[in-house]
Amino acid sequence: MKYYFFYFLGSISLLACSPRLSEKLSAADYNKDVLLQTSKGDIRIRLNDATPLHRDNFLRLVKTGFYDSIQFHRVINQFMIQAGNPATRPDSARAPKPGPLIPAEFRAELFHRKGVLAAARTGDDVNPTKASSSSQFYIVQGRTFTDAALDSVEIHRLKGRKLPDAHREIYKTSGGAPHLDQNYTIFGEVVEGLPVVDSIASVPTTGTGKGDRPLNPVYIKKARLIKRSG
Repeated sequence: MKYYFFYFLGSISLLACSPRLSEKLSAADYNKDVLLQTSKGDIRIRLNDATPLHRDNFLRLVKTGFYDSIQFHRVINQFMIQAGNPATRPDSARAPKPGPLIPAEFRAELFHRKGVLAAARTGDDVNPTKASSSSQFYIVQGRTFTDAALDSVEIHRLKGRKLPDAHREIYKTSGGAPHLDQNYTIFGEVVEGLPVVDSIASVPTTGTGKGDRPLNPVYIKKARLIKRSG
C-alpha cells in the first residue's frame, strides 16, 4: 500500500490497488438519498445524475458498508469536513477496499456552494487529469465572500477564470469555497442536515499544519440508502 497526501486538504489517504467494487446497483438505488448517521446528527445527501461515475461509486461504497464507523479525519471551520479514509475505521485491516481513481467529471453548473459533496484527490503535480479518490469525500461548509474577495479568487486562485454571476450571488449570500470550482468533482449535495455540517466543522482540532484532525473523534455511525422525501 502507498500513502498519498491530498493536495488541497493535506490529509493522508489509503489508496487500494484492488479492482472497483462490484456491488450491483438496482434501478431503485438511483432514486434514493444517502443518509449519513454521524456522531453529531444526521446528514441527508442527494447524489447528482450529471456525475454518474462518482454517483455509482458512492452508492456502491454505501451499500457495502464501507463508510460505517469511518471518521471525519480532517475538519476546517469555514471550509469543509472530510471523511472516507479506511484507515480511520476501527476494523481498518478488514475494511472493504476502495477501487482505483475515478476520472474527473467537472460540470459547469456544479459549483462549491455550501453543502455540496465533492471528491478529494491528489495534487496536480502527480495527478494532472485531476482524477478523484475512490473513497474520500468532503462536504463544503465554506464562508461568505464580498465582490472584492471573489475578484481576488478569480485572479489569484482561478487564474483569471470568471465566476458566473449567479454563482457569485450565492457565494455572497449562502457562502462556499469558490477557489475549488472546476478543480474537484462535485457529485451531490446536502438536502437536510446543514446544521450538523456546521457542528462538525466547529469542533476543536489539532489545527493547521498538524492535520486538522478533531481532538475528539467525529465519525459516521452508519451510511445507508433511504427513500427520497421530496
